[in-house]
Amino acid sequence: MDMTPEFILLAFTLILAVVQIMAAAMARTAELGVKWNASPRDAVSPPPGKVAGRLMRAQANLFETLPIFAAAVIMAHIAGKDGTLTALGAQLYFFGRLIYLPLYAFGVPYIRSLVWLAAAAGLVMVLAALFV
Repeated sequence: MDMTPEFILLAFTLILAVVQIMAAAMARTAELGVKWNASPRDAVSPPPGKVAGRLMRAQANLFETLPIFAAAVIMAHIAGKDGTLTALGAQLYFFGRLIYLPLYAFGVPYIRSLVWLAAAAGLVMVLAALFV
């Protein structure tokens, strides 16, 4: 199977997911310490601080749409529907998600929501390609 532009962007999105996992974990460890990180975390932990909480929410937000994006990219390729619409949609999704992370981490309102909408539009474009 060839590494199409859509598959390359999917691979980069998976790398972004790992980066988000690590960023949230590192921020939480910075708040609570290495001893907490190494513990079994049986006790109730205090709520996360601002940055750790934002990074955790951004990660959860990505994980809500990532399975849909991955499935759509794979389905489009298998069905022979990948092309301009899917390539453009995958670019919008990936770069939207990439830009969304720092905007959320720094608490930037409105622009963050517009960037999220752009990423969502990219996802819709990949899904739409399955039906055209």
